[in-house]
Amino acid sequence: MNKLFNILFVVAIIVLSAGCHSDKQKTATKTACSSCESTSCCSSTTNSNATIDTSKVSVVYFHATRRCATCEAVEKVTKETLARHFKDAVPFHSINREEEKELAKQYEVEWQTLLIIKGGQVKNLTNEAFLNARTKPEKLEALIKTTIESMS
Repeated sequence: MNKLFNILFVVAIIVLSAGCHSDKQKTATKTACSSCESTSCCSSTTNSNATIDTSKVSVVYFHATRRCATCEAVEKVTKETLARHFKDAVPFHSINREEEKELAKQYEVEWQTLLIIKGGQVKNLTNEAFLNARTKPEKLEALIKTTIESMS
């Protein structure tokens, strides 16, 4: 009986600490979540118009509601690169794949994914983005820049 109680107690702690579903929990998670650098890891950053104009180059970052530091770094480096090199010429779409399931399905996205899209061309930079966003952001910046330029 004591063993069962201990197991239930551990499961309850895990469930309570993993959740991030209400504003109250988000506030509590701000200080309790060791993988979060800010409350934005628990926020939804969905592009409200969830349609992508593929007639020109667009950058699309699919993410989950809960985001780790690397996930946030991928978005930050991508946004900074676009602002620095392309101003407003290349749109950036940050899409919560958990909320925009149809769009995620359209692009065959099942996890955090960074895509550069134009017409029927889709360049997936996810692996390089996650390898470099935090440790070598300049390398990710160069890759994003050259990929966009090659598709323009």
